[in-house]
Amino acid sequence: MKKTGIFYGSSSGTTEDLAQRIATLLGVGSADMYNVSDVPASAVAPYEVIILGTSTWGSGDLQDDWDSFLPKLKKVDLSGKTIALFGAGDSSSFGDTFCDGIGIIYKQLKATGATFAGATPVDGYTFYSSEAVVDGAFVGLPLDEANESHLTDSRLARWIAQLKAEGLCD
Repeated sequence: MKKTGIFYGSSSGTTEDLAQRIATLLGVGSADMYNVSDVPASAVAPYEVIILGTSTWGSGDLQDDWDSFLPKLKKVDLSGKTIALFGAGDSSSFGDTFCDGIGIIYKQLKATGATFAGATPVDGYTFYSSEAVVDGAFVGLPLDEANESHLTDSRLARWIAQLKAEGLCD
């Protein structure tokens, strides 16, 4: 398996829980999981694969901890690294900004030399608009624990299988 690190920002614990679930499915240990609120951006350096997770708040706002971490991450040399994104959102109450957070991270990092993996088809999702949709697909894995938690396990399983098929992990 390529050296994989999971970096997340979580205000209510939902994104942290999702990060832990992803880590378990990938066999990533707790030493390779980081809350962006208390780690320097340079912590991504030893990883070939970087999985980034965020929630979306209010009307499409990025989770607070990413506001300070993301500008620092943009300054790190990410060339040759592969980034996969996942996010938590509320498609019912905020269907017009569903999982915008992962779209914001993608747009901020797309010129860094990193390769992105794990795009997810929009089929099966109920939402009106999202900054996370680029070229007709989500740039990562959107999850809705508020309204569609019954779909999370199957969405995670498909995404992990996709990452493996894309050669990111065993």
